Amino acid sequence: MQLRLDALDAHLAKSLGPLYVITSDEHLLALEAADKIRKAARAQGLSEREVLVVERSFKWGELLAANQSQSLFGERKLIELRIPTGKPGKDGGQALQNYAASLNPDNVTLIALPKLDWQTQKSAWVAALQQAAVYIDIPLVERPQLPAWIGARLAAQGQSADRQSIDFIADRVEGNLLAAHQEIQKLALLHPEGKLSFEQVQDAVLNVARYDVFKLNEAMLSGDATRLVRMIEGLKGEGEALPLVLWAMAEEIRTLLKIKAGTAQGKAIGMLFKENRVWGQRERLVEPALRRLKLSTLQGALQEAAQIDKMVKGLRTKAFAGDAWDALLQLGLKVARG
Repeated sequence: MQLRLDALDAHLAKSLGPLYVITSDEHLLALEAADKIRKAARAQGLSEREVLVVERSFKWGELLAANQSQSLFGERKLIELRIPTGKPGKDGGQALQNYAASLNPDNVTLIALPKLDWQTQKSAWVAALQQAAVYIDIPLVERPQLPAWIGARLAAQGQSADRQSIDFIADRVEGNLLAAHQEIQKLALLHPEGKLSFEQVQDAVLNVARYDVFKLNEAMLSGDATRLVRMIEGLKGEGEALPLVLWAMAEEIRTLLKIKAGTAQGKAIGMLFKENRVWGQRERLVEPALRRLKLSTLQGALQEAAQIDKMVKGLRTKAFAGDAWDALLQLGLKVARG
């Protein structure tokens, strides 16, 4: 059965299933969920734990042997199977299907997977696990959800902060949830329970953000110029490859231009979104951006991206002088501000 992360505590308080699957790229939350399952298993007498990691030399017979073998002291045990790539292969997929169909009631199995791509999610072995297991798919905590997450974590340790302070924390831990967790714990060590002042938060929280080049487009589409500046400066400081950043921004501008031109020709925006693979959260960002931006602005922005590409390649251009990162920032601001 599918289980939301926030329902895990209530589930474990009632019963312990024979098979759990955690799939996520949010490593902190996946680790915390696994720890809760381990704790519940120990409380129910599963004192032995066997960990298997699927690597190149891994033999799937080891999983079957672990499930069938008796614990050293004849006790129930927890079997952990970690598949770091999320790709068990043909033999592994079949082994997982067989395993899910013949679970040992004396053991509890915990399978850890990264976030699975859409094609893998349709595979037979995933379907078998979803049917037999308590299946916990933990989504990423995106930037819009981060302040609420921080506030909830502060509340759990008896602390609170105003929105300015929480936004300050979010800006400095964006893309690095483990660091966010550590910074929040630090506040508990430094200050007593109660409301934290902005000065206390500012003095304690380090700048530990990890900026994702593909999240940069979110700031550009939403018109968040402050976040855009911070992310470009962060990517530059982290030594991110400039061609990759430029490519990501240029592809987004190109997509906006195609859709804007299509709507000018009378095409349905829903069809254009589908043709350009725009859906989900991105669709909710692209639509208002299209209303904000003129066709001529997007055409000019794409031309600027081509000029910046020449700068990156060391070619002289009259359009821009100076640093390519600065030119990239101006391009992003042009799209963000419309």
